[in-house]
Amino acid sequence: MRIGIVSPYSFDVPGGVQNHIVDLAEALIDLGHTVSVLAPADEDADHPPYVVPAGRALPLPYNGSVARIAFGPVSTARVRRWLARGQFDVLHVHEPLTLSLSMLAVLSSRGPVVATFHTAITRSRALAAAQGLLQMVVEKITARIAVSELARKVQVEHLGGGAVEIPNGVAVAKFATAAPLPDWPGTGGTLGFLGRFTEARKGFPLLRTAFVTLARRRPGLRLLVAGPGHRDDLYDDVPADLHDRITFLGLVSEADKARMLRSVDVYVAPNTGGESFGMILTEAMAAGAAIAASDLDAFRRVLDGGRAGALFRTGDADALTALLDDLLDDPARRAELAACARSVVGAFDWPSVAGRVLEVYATAIEATDGRVLDAEWAEPRPGA
Repeated sequence: MRIGIVSPYSFDVPGGVQNHIVDLAEALIDLGHTVSVLAPADEDADHPPYVVPAGRALPLPYNGSVARIAFGPVSTARVRRWLARGQFDVLHVHEPLTLSLSMLAVLSSRGPVVATFHTAITRSRALAAAQGLLQMVVEKITARIAVSELARKVQVEHLGGGAVEIPNGVAVAKFATAAPLPDWPGTGGTLGFLGRFTEARKGFPLLRTAFVTLARRRPGLRLLVAGPGHRDDLYDDVPADLHDRITFLGLVSEADKARMLRSVDVYVAPNTGGESFGMILTEAMAAGAAIAASDLDAFRRVLDGGRAGALFRTGDADALTALLDDLLDDPARRAELAACARSVVGAFDWPSVAGRVLEVYATAIEATDGRVLDAEWAEPRPGA
């Protein structure tokens, strides 16, 4: 099958949606399919061979973060050329309701379109204000996927109809077999955090507060942090004598991310909101780390109600401190959480998830009577 996948967000900046698209593309390629991914990206940067750069993106505030997207006449022309060249049996777009390449691809396509929704915003003035344009987009989508129950709720509340719920995948073997970083996790206990620590909804200040409190009575305790941001911002409100017990890796490759997650005793997800799934949780689960996470609905679902990871009251630094104190003192409980996580995470392994996505593709192709027109100037041909 020839599959075209569109990313709304730039591949020049890491993010959960971008990682999802890369992993899905590689899982589909491993299953024998031909895949092309169109994404905002610097044409001179190093990207996988299946990625087609659509030029640099512009920053747009969105969902408490900054989305880097491409839109406009130049982007439209690039989308149409890519569709015409690709002659795809199915087009798979992500977040098509964002002003992005995904929306442009839906509007330009003449074949079956599958859309994946990642966002968990249940009330949106933007969605309400743009209802007319969005309806044009929605009418051209053949089948919908939501990565979580919360993301599916967006479809019901704003767009009518539903979506097939298929979670984000994780390459379990890659994380389970990674080697820890040299000299980690050590004997005094190691906490870990991966993400944009300067972004308020990621909750890093809660972890920083808990670490400072715990480090005073645990001389060997260390904190390992990876992700974008400036090193100096990491140490806000951290006493100078504790700076050397926080190690900042900066942006890491996918391979080093797996090694980082294998290097901690407890992975901490102190997020305060805006999460529809929690991909980093499945990666930490696959790596065998015990997890302490905010009691967000999305996190609770991924962690099997708290069996595969310990939950604390969202936004409560004291509750996080107490939970981490208990986990660091109880290796048996950490081992129990990690063992449960290993059994739960199998359902998120990419071969399984990709198989479910292929079922949606088949349904979308069948719904369009097996005939594909990838762009309005292309000739029709039999589908897969």
